[in-house]
Amino acid sequence: MRIGHGYDVHRLAEDRRLVLGGVEIAYEKGLLGHSDADVLVHAIMDSMLGALALGDIGKLFPDNDPEYEGADSMKLLKRVCEIIDGKGYKIGNIDSTICAQRPKLASYIADMRKNIASVCGCEVSRISVKATTEEGLGFTGEGAGISATAVCLLEEK
Repeated sequence: MRIGHGYDVHRLAEDRRLVLGGVEIAYEKGLLGHSDADVLVHAIMDSMLGALALGDIGKLFPDNDPEYEGADSMKLLKRVCEIIDGKGYKIGNIDSTICAQRPKLASYIADMRKNIASVCGCEVSRISVKATTEEGLGFTGEGAGISATAVCLLEEK
């Protein structure tokens, strides 16, 4: 077994879509980034890559490479899953948390879990997504950005 941890953060900005876990969320702002800035999926990918000591998504999908400008993070997740599979591992489980003061995310979590499980080729029961506020503290609490953490357990096939 191998365990990895991931963290990501993006600033909220006008004129951007808000995408979390491959779900487009109705909100007046979106996350700023080179790709679609899906902070949840980015944290999950970093946890998977970290479990096998393969670096992070910045190493694999550099933000100065025009190929990844506006990229769909779910497609990048698919690529990470292919790498993990090629190394002889499968997902045991993923546990993740989104930190956002707004918008409220509870009604979107089931779809996020389904999307991630589908791309990763595993049962939804292996994917946990939680959301929390920061009680008004820090940049996420002030509504300036959204962060996410993830822990992934990979098992040898």
